[in-house]
Amino acid sequence: MSSVEEFRTEVRSWLRTHLTGEFAALKGRGGPGREHEAFAERLAWERHMATHGWTCVGWPEAHGGRGASTEEQLAFHEEYALADAPARVNHIGEQLLGPTLIARGTPEQQRRFLPAIRAARELWCQGYSEPGAGSDLAGVRTRAALRDGTWIVDGQKTWTSLAHESQWCFVLARTEPGSRRHRGLSYLLVPMDQPGVEVRPITQLTGTSEFNEVFFDGARTDASHVVGAPGDGWAVAMATLGYERGVSTLGQQVGFRRELEALADLARRNGALADPQVRDRLVQAWIGLETMRATARRPGTEPSTAKLYWARWHRDLGELAMDVRGAASLVANGAHGDPYDLDDHQRLFLFSRADTIYAGSDEIQRNLIAERILGLPKEVRA
Repeated sequence: MSSVEEFRTEVRSWLRTHLTGEFAALKGRGGPGREHEAFAERLAWERHMATHGWTCVGWPEAHGGRGASTEEQLAFHEEYALADAPARVNHIGEQLLGPTLIARGTPEQQRRFLPAIRAARELWCQGYSEPGAGSDLAGVRTRAALRDGTWIVDGQKTWTSLAHESQWCFVLARTEPGSRRHRGLSYLLVPMDQPGVEVRPITQLTGTSEFNEVFFDGARTDASHVVGAPGDGWAVAMATLGYERGVSTLGQQVGFRRELEALADLARRNGALADPQVRDRLVQAWIGLETMRATARRPGTEPSTAKLYWARWHRDLGELAMDVRGAASLVANGAHGDPYDLDDHQRLFLFSRADTIYAGSDEIQRNLIAERILGLPKEVRA
């Protein structure tokens, strides 16, 4: 048996043994548009996983991980989804900030923050997008100044996932007065529980509030809580986005497969499969998913290419879900007494509207591919 299959068997056995008792009720809970479901219980599950060494499996062993290869990480995510285990609550810390600190953080930062991420004691959110600086991230206007050994942060971030549940935020801020675009930015680690931070939930199309606005008004963080050199924040932020668009999406693809299988099953049951166009779209979706999986397993895959591909695929799946459901897709069923009680297919359609925008819009991904891979002339920017 190969090491990957041995690893897969170990994951499967552990999940079968531990996703029981008090944790059995968490199966299938959480996920896009359902982030509010059983959050405290899912956090307890995350900490249970950490106690048994099943968080941060891709991190190096020196930093508390298992040093799992890409193939082993894929096996972990596949088995986790097949077990119908609950959506993870520590993704941003484990998959985004953690790898960034391992690659670019100081030894002191690694000692301070990595153990708490691995143990799910501290949750993180990402302070990138702003009003007027979303896809064009270089337009960041949140500012920070170093005074007497402390960074003082002022500004506004938006679309900040799970800010209302997080203890820390990694913030891209302008730290050199008069600087423009990519220059003069710094990557700061800012505590959320302080008087200078206000979080306001944003109600989404799904009726839930994963996203938030975050206001910094004299928020403070220690001078040592800058990743990389002051002014080098753009390079650090781009490294983090590479993790967000890359290996961290492996588990996401397994969830996509479950959504496609559920949709195909619905098409069989309600007769939509008799429509040749629906059949063709389901087949094309399956082909697209297989292409996505093969690409993720190939070393050296450009993160922007992967993100552009899966975002459009998932958005199209949401549209297909509405066509398979037909007229019934236009009405919320209110099965649990809530007049805006969405089913899984409606939630898929509404939430996937954001897929081609967050983590860098499709337009930004195309520019990155054109300039960095194809070597085309750079877009003229003011």
